[in-house]
Amino acid sequence: MENTTAEAGSVTGGVRTLLRLEGLTLFVGMTLLYAVWDGSWWVYAVLFLAPDLSFAGYLIGPKEGAVIYNAAHSYMAPVTLMTTGFATAEPLVLSIAMIWLAHIGIDRALGFGLKYQAGFGFTHMGRIGKARAAE
Repeated sequence: MENTTAEAGSVTGGVRTLLRLEGLTLFVGMTLLYAVWDGSWWVYAVLFLAPDLSFAGYLIGPKEGAVIYNAAHSYMAPVTLMTTGFATAEPLVLSIAMIWLAHIGIDRALGFGLKYQAGFGFTHMGRIGKARAAE
């Protein structure tokens, strides 16, 4: 029987595997779409890790860090950006959205999820880093 880990609020078992596969699908899909779009691979390489600059929010504290990290790693902003890009036919906006979604996808595929305020290692995908090692 699957359940969630009450302490960390993370998913386990088949649901976690499904979330990781969804992330892989998003990464592959957005990267292939970017290739078909004929986007610049230099732009892709430069912007792919840009959402991880949100780690700097943890310098303020775990609560603020989680909010800033989650804002950069949820689907809301890049999907809004993609919709705007389609509406305005703006290639750079679409490119940024595809790269951003690809980044989120690979993070999820690797098991990195949205953060809880308990600390960086506590995610909706399960514990990572030192938090996982302590289990």
